[in-house]
This record gives sequence, C-alpha cells and structure tokens, in this order.
Amino acid sequence: MSTSNEAIAEKLAAIEEELRDLAYERLADAARDPDSDAGARAAAEEKRLLQARRAVAKAISVLAPAPSFDD
Repeated sequence: MSTSNEAIAEKLAAIEEELRDLAYERLADAARDPDSDAGARAAAEEKRLLQARRAVAKAISVLAPAPSFDD
C-alpha cells in the first residue's frame, strides 16, 4: 500500500471509530425510552450512523493491502 493510501486508511479508521461511538450512544438513548419520539429518532439516527460506519469500513478494506500468505 502506498504511503498516501496508508494515511487515508488511518484517517478513515479514526472516523470509523468515531461513528461507532456515536452509534453506540444513540443505541443507548433509544434503549432508555424506546416508545418515545426521542427514542425513535435516536434509533433512526443509530441506523444511519451504522450504515455510514459500514461504508467507511468498506473503504478501509479497499485501501488495505491484501494479506500475504508467503510466510
């Protein structure tokens, strides 16, 4: 992997971690009061954050080098 790709993958990894943390917070918010409007909004936001996190994780995997089995 080129240095440029490595730098981008590292930035994306930080973003992916932040999205994971935000999604977890929204999931906790939704679990606290699942029947309220705020709980429903938190659940919907958690789903969007999870979708974004998956997209970022996919981008990281595209940029990551293929594993070497030469060892």
